[in-house]
Amino acid sequence: MSDPVYADPIPAATLVLFRASGDGAPELLIVERAAAMAFAGGALVFPGGRVDAEDRALALRDLPGDEHGAARIAAIREMIEEAGVAIGLKPQPDAVQLAAIRSGLHHGAAFGELLVAHGLRLDPAALTPFARWCPRHANMRIFDTMFFVARLPEGAPAPVVDATENTRVFWASAQAVLDDADAGRATIIFPTRRNLERLAQYAGFEDAVADAVRHGTPMITPWTETRDGADYLCIPDDAGYPVTAERLSDARRA
Repeated sequence: MSDPVYADPIPAATLVLFRASGDGAPELLIVERAAAMAFAGGALVFPGGRVDAEDRALALRDLPGDEHGAARIAAIREMIEEAGVAIGLKPQPDAVQLAAIRSGLHHGAAFGELLVAHGLRLDPAALTPFARWCPRHANMRIFDTMFFVARLPEGAPAPVVDATENTRVFWASAQAVLDDADAGRATIIFPTRRNLERLAQYAGFEDAVADAVRHGTPMITPWTETRDGADYLCIPDDAGYPVTAERLSDARRA
């Protein structure tokens, strides 16, 4: 039997966007992936995608010395592309500017050039590094993904689905998404489930930031081990996650 083949990790970024919900748990912005997508098709995820060459070039220009600069930019850009919400920009773009930037991105324009054209600049402090995941699956694409958390700016527009990679965008608490998945009404992949369980612990955005600062962003690469005769997919016990193992037969992997 030949040894498994592992592809080189693809840098990626995702953004967990919070908004307050009265006296209840905070809500998070969720998108549903189109069923035909090769990665996580039909699953509920946070907006995000791969870090591209233009993200890296813009980071060198505008965020020198920021180890997460390119990933921050990718998260900001993907949030605009996928949900039509601007995070991490100063000043906050108006509806006309945001629509023009989103249209430009969808037509292949460079993000940095769009920012200059509209008199906007990056605000990297709006995004707090939360986690880093790099699941390694043999003979599959591997994504090295930085997760960021951010707060919805006051006056931000309602999200609008891009209707290409995603088919739905909505706000929901972390626990509500987990409940839907457990009831068979939704699909979530292993990293999303573990992060939703962690996010469900927080009473507000400030709790998420404090927890992120406390645990940092060590790379999490799940592994398989046998416990009491069953195979489990596992993650470290000291990274802030309340659930650190799931039966491999139950785990949805991208």
